Amino acid sequence: MFTFSFLGDYMPKFIDGVKITLGISLITVFLGTLLGAVLFFMKSSNFSIWKIKPLKIIASVYVEIIRGTPMLLQILMVYSGSKIVFNIDVTAFSAAIIAIALNSAAYVSEIVRAGIEAVDVGQTEAARSLGMSRGMTMRLIIIPQAVRNILPAIGNEFVAVIKESSMASVLGVGELMFSAKIVQGATYLSLEPLMVAAVFYFILTFSLGRLMGYAERRMKASDSR
Repeated sequence: MFTFSFLGDYMPKFIDGVKITLGISLITVFLGTLLGAVLFFMKSSNFSIWKIKPLKIIASVYVEIIRGTPMLLQILMVYSGSKIVFNIDVTAFSAAIIAIALNSAAYVSEIVRAGIEAVDVGQTEAARSLGMSRGMTMRLIIIPQAVRNILPAIGNEFVAVIKESSMASVLGVGELMFSAKIVQGATYLSLEPLMVAAVFYFILTFSLGRLMGYAERRMKASDSR
């Protein structure tokens, strides 16, 4: 029989874990979006040296490596490698944010690409025929329209990051999963603390999913007017 009598004493611990989980997620999605946009423009760059496009190659290799390796491995490598490679001591919290943001950037770059490619190519052709430069066309015509396609996908990325932030617990970061482990150790209950953490994760992701769905419907409604 399940027992949840421990919640009276340990609910504040779960609440603290939720706050840290949300903090990690907000920061990493913000940084990941910025870095993802940079990666997209690197992959789209026509800058070349002896017919080689170094920015495009670097961005493409980065995306493939990040998407082809586990996030847990990336978190551990950032935490351990920052001292070995750069001689910089980073906290577990900072290492988790850096690693998750770097991981998110690889996926956001593809989100940005898909959002921009969804804009009718005729928009670009019309702008160029009016004498606009490639940069001006992108800034004034394409990106404002692409944002409507990108925002819902960024919301889905936020939901994914909330769940993936649980991997920060391996470094001792006090997010929701780590809070559940602490309660497990204090109460000698193996399943119930995990069930409580699962409920909190579900509330966070379900609420955010409904919020993003509402925002997407509002944007579609405004487009149809």
